[in-house]
Formats: sequence, structure tokens, C-alpha cells
Amino acid sequence: MATRRGSVAARLAILTLKHASSLSRCSFAVSRVLYSTVSDLNEPTFDKILVANRGEIACRIIKTCKKMGIKTVAIHSDVDSNAVHVKMADEASCVGPAPTNKSYLNLDAIMETIQKTGAQAVHPGYGFLSENKEFARRLADEGVTFIGPDTHAIQAMGDKIESKLIAKKAKVNTIPGFDGVVKDADEAVKIAREIGYPVMIKASAGGGGKGMRIAWNDDETREGFRFSSQEAASSFGDDRLLIEKFIDNPRHIEIQILGDKHGNALWLNERECSIQRRNQKVVEEAPSTFLDPETRRAMGEQAVALAKAVNYSSAGTVEFLVDSKKNFYFLEMNTRLQVEHPVTECITGLDLVQEMIRVAKGYQLCHKQADIPINGWAIECRVYAEDPYKSFGLPSIGRLSQYKEPLHVPNVRVDSGIQEGSDISIYYDPMISKLVTYGANRAEALQRMQEALDNYVIRGVTHNIPLLREVIIHPRFVKGDITTNFLPEVYPDGFKGHTLSNSEYKELLATAGSIYVAALLKAQRFLENSTRFPAAKQEQKSWELSLQVDDGVHSVTVSRSGSSYNVEVDGKTLNVTSEWNLASPLLPITIDGTQRIVQCLSRDAAGNMKIQYLGTVYKAQILTKLAAELKKYMLEKVSDDTSNILRSPMPGSVVTIGVAPGDQVTEGQEVCVIEAMKMQNSLAAAKSGKVMKVHCKPGDTVGEGDILIEFE
Repeated sequence: MATRRGSVAARLAILTLKHASSLSRCSFAVSRVLYSTVSDLNEPTFDKILVANRGEIACRIIKTCKKMGIKTVAIHSDVDSNAVHVKMADEASCVGPAPTNKSYLNLDAIMETIQKTGAQAVHPGYGFLSENKEFARRLADEGVTFIGPDTHAIQAMGDKIESKLIAKKAKVNTIPGFDGVVKDADEAVKIAREIGYPVMIKASAGGGGKGMRIAWNDDETREGFRFSSQEAASSFGDDRLLIEKFIDNPRHIEIQILGDKHGNALWLNERECSIQRRNQKVVEEAPSTFLDPETRRAMGEQAVALAKAVNYSSAGTVEFLVDSKKNFYFLEMNTRLQVEHPVTECITGLDLVQEMIRVAKGYQLCHKQADIPINGWAIECRVYAEDPYKSFGLPSIGRLSQYKEPLHVPNVRVDSGIQEGSDISIYYDPMISKLVTYGANRAEALQRMQEALDNYVIRGVTHNIPLLREVIIHPRFVKGDITTNFLPEVYPDGFKGHTLSNSEYKELLATAGSIYVAALLKAQRFLENSTRFPAAKQEQKSWELSLQVDDGVHSVTVSRSGSSYNVEVDGKTLNVTSEWNLASPLLPITIDGTQRIVQCLSRDAAGNMKIQYLGTVYKAQILTKLAAELKKYMLEKVSDDTSNILRSPMPGSVVTIGVAPGDQVTEGQEVCVIEAMKMQNSLAAAKSGKVMKVHCKPGDTVGEGDILIEFE
């Protein structure tokens, strides 16, 4: 017992710093990850664990297993054979082709791999089979440990209808609604009217924002029932739906809980997850700016009461909606490791994957509620391969031609499962990584996040860094004035990128002009040093340029002074200094004493340039004064008329085609449904007319921009 207590003391070493500064705590934690994995050699767990997942969460689990001395087995689809999680694991096995139902949800193939490799336990991560009671049952039948709760808890909490009844019995605050399964669209309308609009239609077995729709009237209820049931069947193999009152303008705040097989359960503080698009979280943080200690304790105690009601034993998350008066209502319980668990690890110092493994082996929790601290502040941004200018993020696919994580920025953690050269495909979630920053307080964590986003290099796919950066610097977010409606409220006409102030606009012009001249001088030096193409040396010190950004054209004069450039823009002179290493993807510059990180994404001989500045990508054209004069005589290319064409706004697969050649359609009528990353998207006719040609059929795979339907 003395040995065990000694090991507990070591494991809790990080917690003894709870009254010290958060920066001291951060430096104590494991480098780059901001949590502590301390293994006790006298506390055996498992020799080999199979990780039944892919991507960043598989890599995250494997990292802790390695620190604990546990061998790992990775599973993968055929298109994931060179994935990072496959390379990290000690063993790997292909379980089927790319579609998830034939690989990562292929129970028979996964069970066969478990038997073949001799894995003693399985960690499911999140998504896929993490809340599949049949998988947990089959593992139990084979004597293999499921690193998660037992089948009873999965069943009880995984079914939103049953979980709500259990929550009521455990005296947990619940949302008013219908406590049964909705049979069809007509019954959905009847129930919605009884509850009162607006209502939330959601999958009984769902999660992750899939199978969820908000309805404000009968028509939206019918449409929501159809899409939600289809998404639920596709994502979870269960199309049952429930309906409950939609709480307008709520916050989404969740409590992390941890239980063992001996009746102990703890709450590990809250996570604020209100920044969402399409009911999927985008930015999370811990703790919440909104909760006071009393509300935090009440939510934590109710979450633990619910966990104990089902004898919960593992890491889990109880989600609540919180209104403006701090009334909170049970939303659902996720019986798995949550995507956003890193922010909890940062403020508590606990390694939740390690805790799950210990609990699965049968050990008691070695912490008490009083041991759980809130040290500092952590913020997580979900970096997706998405176009944020389309509905706050429609999926983008492609190959990562260049990729560099901002790990040189202090107190940054990046959970990812990709590397340079990795493919982002239509088959799986488009997440690139979870970018986490930590600080002694919220302001410090936010400043670190700005730096990290500016220093993140992602080329080859469209990504949502422009949106993430705008969110974290928005005055409402900085003040903590947020709800789940934050994005549509702040950007009612959709996200348009960063709005430049007058001084920022001049900074951008000065930066673009300086890069242009630096590249020009570099090319001249190459020619001067060439033996095959000798060039006369030129001592030019000043350049008169015409610079266009967006619709504005400006005369800019750039003067060189050593490694600095003095740039005159609209009567103001700015000094731009840098080492001008244009081969580097990151270009640190100083503009009149203000330090910036910019990325020159592309430039060509015609003077066209793309610059990532303050998170947003801007297109610029830089010409000499003579070239700008001659450009006036160039013919402009006439844009094609695309008003009679419906193109796919994203890569995906065609679910349904609602029209045929010769059909009359009206403006706003649904004509096609595209599924991308398990989310269904309804496409409508932009104007009334007649269908001339249909270019696709259900089941077809389409790319972004592909023609789907032509109208007369």
C-alpha cells in the first residue's frame, strides 16, 4: 500500500501546484501536450491495446499508450494504409475499403484483427464504434476489455430518449419535450405543435451535430424529420428521432466526468462549447467565462448524479444548455472520450486517456473531488479542411502539399493525425487538427491562439483558419458574450473574412509591395551570379508600382534601405523590415514597429500574389507603373453565364435527385441532395425554370464545382 500511495503522489504531483502560478504548472507538464502521463511500474494494465479509430484521436491514444509502455494495434481502411496512426502503432491491420461501414464500422473484421493480434483491450476513441453497445458486448464475450463504460451505461445514455427519463429520475434538469420515438413526419408536426415552436429534431442515437435540425414551422419540421432520419441512419445505423423544445440563444456548456468500477465519480470542471456551426463545435474553452462557482458546482453534482445512476465507469461528458439566467438543462451524455478533452487536460493536468485505461483495468480513481483544480485557461480551435466562406464551412478535399504545425509557439498543443503529403478525402471527417493554446489567464491563451493560427502552415486544401482567427479576436467573444447563435448573429450574411481597418489596409499594401521588390532583387542577384546568363548590375533604389487589392488600385513607391523598405502609400510612409527569406512559408515582418507573421501563398510573373495576413487570404496584383498603363489596353475576359447551371458546392456523393429533364421547378425548390462527411445538404433551384439536363444520379461521387443540373 505504501508503494501505491507513493505512486499516487507522483501521479498527483502536478496537482500539488494548484496554488502555484499556472505558468509553473505548464512547464512541469509534458512538453508540447500540456498534461501529465505518469506510469507506475507496480500498477500493471494491459500489454497490448487495439485502437479502433483513425486520425488524430487514434494518434492521441497511441501517444499515451507508448508512455505507459503498452503496445498498440492500429486498424485502417485501404486508403488509410499510409496514415500517421498506422505508422505510429506497433502493429496495423487493414479492415476493409474506404467507406466507413466497410472498414471502421466493420465489426467482424475488427474482431478478427483482435483475435489475430492478441490485443487484450480496445480503445474506441470517439465516433465510429465508441458508443456501440453491440461492439462492447462482443468484446466482453471474447474476454477483451472495452476501454469505456459497460453496455448498460452505453445503452442508457446513448439513447437520448431513455437518458432523458433516467436524468429526470436522478433529479437532473431536463428540457421539455416528447419522451418517445417519433414515428413519421405527420406525428413530428403534431408533437412540435404541442411543444410549441421552435423545436429541435435530433437522432436518438446521435451525436456530433449529425441528425439534428431546428424547426420553426410545420414545413421545416417535415423537412427536418426527413433529413435527420437519413443522416441518423447513415451515421449511426439508427434512424429513430426525438423532439424537444429548442432553447433560443443558449450557451452549450458541458461537464467532464470520470468514474470507476468502485462507485466513485468526479466532475472535472466545465468546457464552454457555444461557438458552433450546423450544431458542430468549432471553438471550445475551459473554464467558461459565464459560470460562477455555485453554478459550476451544481452542474458538476448533477452530472455526477447522472453518472452514478447508471454506474458509469470511464471518462464521459454530460452536456447542458444554459440560458441567460444560468438555468441549465440536460442535453445528452456522451459515453466516450470527447473531441475537446484536451482543454480539460490543460487546466487539470490529468491525462484522460490514461485514466480511462486505469479504470478499464479495474483500478480506483486516485483523485478526490477536492484535488481537481482549475489552473489557467485553455482554448481549442478545430482546424478543418473546409471553406469557411460557404455556410461557415463546407468540406474541402485535396493533398497537403505543405504542412507545418506551430509548435514553436510557447504553450501550444496540436492533436493531429496527418502530415505533409496526407490526403483529405470525402470518406471521413475533414478535421485537420485540434489546435490548443494554454495561458495563465484567458487573455494570454487568446494571444497565444492568434500567434499559433498565424504560424500554422496548411497548403493544398482550403481551411477554416480565417474564420477561427476572426472568432477569437471578435469583441463579443473576447468579452465572453457568446451563445450557440454567435456565428449567424455576427455574420448574418455569411463569413466574408477579416474587415481591414484603414491602417491595416495600408500595412497590407506595404507588405505586398515589399515582397514584390524583395523577390525582384532576389531574381536579379541570381542573374548577376549566373555564368550562363550574365546581367548588368543595377543599383535601383526606388520602384514606382501600381498595386490592386480587391477593387482598389493604389500608386505605391517602394524605397530600399538595407533589409528595410520605406513604402509610401496614399501619402503615408511605412517602414517594412524582414530577413526576406521568401523560400520560407512563414515571413516574419515588422511594420513601423508592429510585428506580424504573413504567408505569401503564391506569386507569379504577372504580378499576381496571394498573401495570408491577419488570418485572411488576400489577392493582390502588383505591376510597374509602365505595365499598369499598358494594362488599360488589354481586353477583359468575359465571365461565363452560370445562372442556368447548378454546380456542387462541395465534394461528396449524390443522395437523391428530385427532378428529371423536362420538369418545371420553382425558385427555392429542392432539386438535389449531396452528402459530404456524413452531413446531408439540400441544393435548391436558384430561379424558376425548366430542367434541361441532369448530369448525375444517386450514388455518384462529385467534386466541388461539378455540374449537377442544367436549366433552360
